[in-house]
Amino acid sequence: MALLGRLQMKRMTRTTGIATRSVVAAAVVVGFSAVIGSGTAQAAPQDCVVTRDLISASATCHDVGAPPHREYTVTTECFGVHFIPNQFPLLAFGPYRGAWGGSFKPDGQGSATCIGPGLGTITNAYVSVYVQ
Repeated sequence: MALLGRLQMKRMTRTTGIATRSVVAAAVVVGFSAVIGSGTAQAAPQDCVVTRDLISASATCHDVGAPPHREYTVTTECFGVHFIPNQFPLLAFGPYRGAWGGSFKPDGQGSATCIGPGLGTITNAYVSVYVQ
């Protein structure tokens, strides 16, 4: 009985060590991509500017010629550790779509982040029309 307990403990320790190394490697890659992923980008709808940092993006729009019922949203494309859709406890490492920050009017501000569905850095951020 004691031998079986020791074998299970040894297996758990090895599994924990592998998981720890994987998380550390992911953090190094995420940190490196943070240096590459910062900056300012122009948005698709007129008169919008998207500003992004390591994990989030915000947009300011002054589209005064847009219809009054139109709404925009900020979309973030991320790279890092994230949950696999419809398979909750499983994680993956790679590209994913960031958390939705809601919609905003053409003369307003919006934001989105890479925290939520995963933990990563922004590789791209843009404004798109949410309600035409």
